[in-house]
Amino acid sequence: MKILDFLRGNLPWLSAGMLLTFLSSFGQTFFISIFAGEIREGFDLTHGQWGGIYTLGTAASALVMVWAGGLTDQFRVRGLAPIILVLLALSCVAMALNPVWWGLILVIFALRFTGQGMTSHIALVAMSRWFVATRGKALSIATLGFAVGEALLPLIFVALMVFIDWRLLWLAAAALALMGIPFILGLLRAERTPQSVAEQSQATGMDDRQWTRNQAMRHWLFWFMIPALLGPSAFNTAFFFHQVHYAEIKGIANVELVAMYPFYTVIGIAAMLGSGWALDRFGTARLIPFMQIPMVIGFVIFAYAGSIFALLAGLFFFALTTGFNTTLPNAFWAEFYGTRYLGSIKAMAAAVMVFGSAIGPGLTGWGIDAGLGLESQYVLVAIYFLFSTVMMVIGIGRAKHVLPRAA
Repeated sequence: MKILDFLRGNLPWLSAGMLLTFLSSFGQTFFISIFAGEIREGFDLTHGQWGGIYTLGTAASALVMVWAGGLTDQFRVRGLAPIILVLLALSCVAMALNPVWWGLILVIFALRFTGQGMTSHIALVAMSRWFVATRGKALSIATLGFAVGEALLPLIFVALMVFIDWRLLWLAAAALALMGIPFILGLLRAERTPQSVAEQSQATGMDDRQWTRNQAMRHWLFWFMIPALLGPSAFNTAFFFHQVHYAEIKGIANVELVAMYPFYTVIGIAAMLGSGWALDRFGTARLIPFMQIPMVIGFVIFAYAGSIFALLAGLFFFALTTGFNTTLPNAFWAEFYGTRYLGSIKAMAAAVMVFGSAIGPGLTGWGIDAGLGLESQYVLVAIYFLFSTVMMVIGIGRAKHVLPRAA
């Protein structure tokens, strides 16, 4: 199918997915972290204390995601997404109005659960379920919302903070989240896969069966994938979370580092679209075991970078895995475990990833307070990604032989 024909035939559903992934930005670390300096100063927090608060709030959101993520198996996107966007807007308002340090735990929980958790989860489950033969293309196009948010929002909001109080900017974020609701309702007037025909439009997984969440969790492959699920969310989050501190270490202004993000985004988009095309052509099993190798290279460069050009090289490799990570893992669950209970299964996977994003900032923040610098930590992170790659090679290598013939 030509890409233009694909876009014309599926534009409303792809646009809804892209809008949801974009709006999830307000609960993503790359957005929250641009206010890190103001938050730490306003509440008199150390790097470790702020990281600990972030860890607690994010970990709590991961626990709730285990239950809430399964709602995507029961409710249509048109009904569930507006409710989550209202809650996301209220979370942004809470950040603007919160007067006490301990309230940050609740605010971070709400932002991470509604933004990074549910808003993106709804979009990705919908793409994986609505599309089968073109799942890779659908995921790569819908997840462009992540890339657009990463490219534009940090640059815009960092620039606005020069003139506008940071708390007022969180009210602006709330307004943007609410503005997305009528667009979602309009785009999904006719939702692609109504519940009434869900049974007839399901793709099977390993052993040509539909796996429930309990069955998936008891299967050995799920546990082989855990390190790969934790890694990017933990250390991608940690990198952006400590971007202000990292810029200080490298002797550059934070705005100079943020100004590199559009380059990072362009490479991520290219990797995202390329992996979506390759996924439909070659399947997940051939691609996913090696998707974190660029992250190894990226973190080694971040550890030793001594110039702007070196930082750009690190962001290049970092972006490759970021792009791959938006399509391949999401297609993996549908391809290996089927789509009938995809919402529940992916909710558990999303909880693991959210938990990883809770560990990353806290672990690295405590390391900074204990005297272990970010540069030394990033060498250890690179070693971790080598380990997760080995685990995927072994696990996928064993499991791919029992996939349905169509896969």
